Amino acid sequence: MKLLEIKNVSKIYGDLKALDNVSLHVDKGEWVAIMGPSGSGKSTMMNIIGCMDKPTSGEVLLDGKDISKESGKALTEIRRDKIGLIFQQFHMVNYLTAVENIMVSQYYHSLPDEKEALDALERVGLRERAKHLPSQLSGGEQQRVCVARALINHPELILADEPTGNLDEANENIVLDLFRQLHREGTTLIVVTHDPEVAEAAQRTIVLEHGKVAREIINENFVE
Repeated sequence: MKLLEIKNVSKIYGDLKALDNVSLHVDKGEWVAIMGPSGSGKSTMMNIIGCMDKPTSGEVLLDGKDISKESGKALTEIRRDKIGLIFQQFHMVNYLTAVENIMVSQYYHSLPDEKEALDALERVGLRERAKHLPSQLSGGEQQRVCVARALINHPELILADEPTGNLDEANENIVLDLFRQLHREGTTLIVVTHDPEVAEAAQRTIVLEHGKVAREIINENFVE
């Protein structure tokens, strides 16, 4: 069953076609990587899937609902309720502890619950770092807090933008292992990356070039 379906989507900025008549789909529970060189349309694609922007033309169906015509307020609510976002730059609040950063995400969704936030940190192996500020955490630890923050509201889709871009190999493997666990549990994952090793961890890779889908690659060696 399709969770996400993009139909003939274009995004135009002045004379630039960032996306040019793109069509693709992602099934529920699937793990998909999106790759492509700089300027290929990856960030634009992420912004549209993540309800942070709207296409110039075409349809974007999320769980069967066309979100391409929704208002900004409606898109904010869809993003809050259905999508967990993980960014390369972490976007943590510097003066809040790890657990408080997660509780901020709860606040915008429903009600903060410290026990649930602590359980989310335990899931990513960081419960003992709950009271640490971002400046007291390594880059890998901050990214794992971001994974916990993305999971706290039980989203249907995890959308990650270069989630290992600032990490060393050891921490990259920790994050990928978390993604493998989420996939086994049935979470739908879309990971935007420039790293072939990260893409190879997914079931399928969609390669963008010049705003178009250039090819799709099935990972024959994918391990559940």
